[in-house]
Amino acid sequence: MAAEYIYRVSAWWTSGRTGLAKCESAPNAIHFSEAPELGGLEGRWTPEQLLLCALAGCFTTTFQAVARSAQFEYTDLEVEVEGSVSRNKAGCNFSEIMLRPKLTVHSEEEFEAGLSLLRKTKSVCMISRAITVPQTLEPQVEVARIPASGWTADATARLRV
Repeated sequence: MAAEYIYRVSAWWTSGRTGLAKCESAPNAIHFSEAPELGGLEGRWTPEQLLLCALAGCFTTTFQAVARSAQFEYTDLEVEVEGSVSRNKAGCNFSEIMLRPKLTVHSEEEFEAGLSLLRKTKSVCMISRAITVPQTLEPQVEVARIPASGWTADATARLRV
């Protein structure tokens, strides 16, 4: 395994209030704009959202690796990330980021282990560690509800990670 990895993204302003970003490993470019609050276009990703997306994606993939290493099976993980931006003399800055992972486990016995793994994930997530803005973790763990008809083999296969 390599000791260092290089990641590269290119972005350019296309016209007016919009731009494109791409990388070598993905076939599609991302259309972005300034935030609508700052005069940008509606319906486009903003740099602020892309930063939060990077954090949510990294947290999700890091949790998967942490859970796999701990041999911890779970039903689902959804990670919501919310960033607060404030305007000051220097311009706009993120003032706080909230990470709200919602982990669904199979049974109540897995509740504490799941909570512990979410906290560990926050401490080892590469993007989380790269961001100096204060970050608050608000983890939620819930037990999967078994459908009235019971689990089917197909449903169980789709829900296991």
